[in-house]
Amino acid sequence: MPEIVRKLESVLERVERQMLLGGENDPLNGIVTIHPGAGGTEAQDWAEMLLRMYLRWAEKTGYDARILDQQAGDEAGLKSATITVAGDYAYGYLSGESGVHRLVRISPFDSAKRRHTSFASVSVYPEIDDRVEVNIDEKDLRIDTYRSSGAGGQHVNVTDSAVRITHLPTGIVVQCQNERSQHKNRAAAMKILRARVHELELEKKRAEAQAVEDGKMDIAWGSQIRSYVLAPYRMVKDHRTRVEVGDVDRVLDGGLDGFIEAYLHWKSTGGSRDPEA
Repeated sequence: MPEIVRKLESVLERVERQMLLGGENDPLNGIVTIHPGAGGTEAQDWAEMLLRMYLRWAEKTGYDARILDQQAGDEAGLKSATITVAGDYAYGYLSGESGVHRLVRISPFDSAKRRHTSFASVSVYPEIDDRVEVNIDEKDLRIDTYRSSGAGGQHVNVTDSAVRITHLPTGIVVQCQNERSQHKNRAAAMKILRARVHELELEKKRAEAQAVEDGKMDIAWGSQIRSYVLAPYRMVKDHRTRVEVGDVDRVLDGGLDGFIEAYLHWKSTGGSRDPEA
C-alpha cells in the first residue's frame, strides 16, 4: 500500500506541475539577468547577493547554471550579470523572479552602521531554441569585441575575445565574456539576444490587449515584488503572494522553492501584480 500511495503522489505532483507550468516556453532553459538599481555601492553589493542566491538555487535544484557575463562594481558587488540555467522547466520555475527585489539592512559600507534600502532588478527570459523563429537580420547588428575583465583565469585579458552585440532596431545590448573564445562568446551572446528579441515581441503582443505592461517597473521604492529585511527584524516577504519567511539566510542561500511554488499557484488563479510598499 505505501508503494501505491507514493506512486499516486508522484502522478499527482506531475499533473499539478503540468497544470502550473503549462506555458509554451515553460519547459525551456532560463536566462537570468541582474542589474543594481537605486542605492549605489549598496545596490551593486545586493545584486551580487542575488546572483549567488540564484546560483545556489540552481545547484540545489540540480540545474546547470553558468555565468555568461559579469561586470564588477566600482567598489563592491556588480554592475550586471547574466547567467543561463539549464534543465527541464528552468524558465517556468524562474519566470516569477522577474521584477524588483528590495533589501533592507545595516550597511556594511557605512561606518555609522545606519540602515540602508537597496534595490536590484531581475529579468528572466526563456532560452529560445532553433525551432522557434526569431527574425534577426545580420545587417541590424553592431558587433564589438573587447578584452575580457574580471575573474576568469589565464584566458582573461589576453585577447579581445569578449563580444558585445547591439540590435540596432530595438536598442537591445547583450554581451558575453566568460567563454574561452570569441566564437563561443558570440554564439552565447546571440542566444541571449534571440531570447530578448523574442520576449520583446511577446510583450508587444500582450501590450495590444493590455494598456499597461505589468513587467515594466522602476528599480526603486514601491515597485518591488519581494523584500528581504535583515534589520531591524529578519523576514523575506513576497508582495504578490503575501508569503513570508523568517529564515532569511536560508532564502539567500538558494531556498526559493516556497516562493516559487506560491507564485505559480498565485499566477494560476489569475493573480495580479500589486506589490506593497
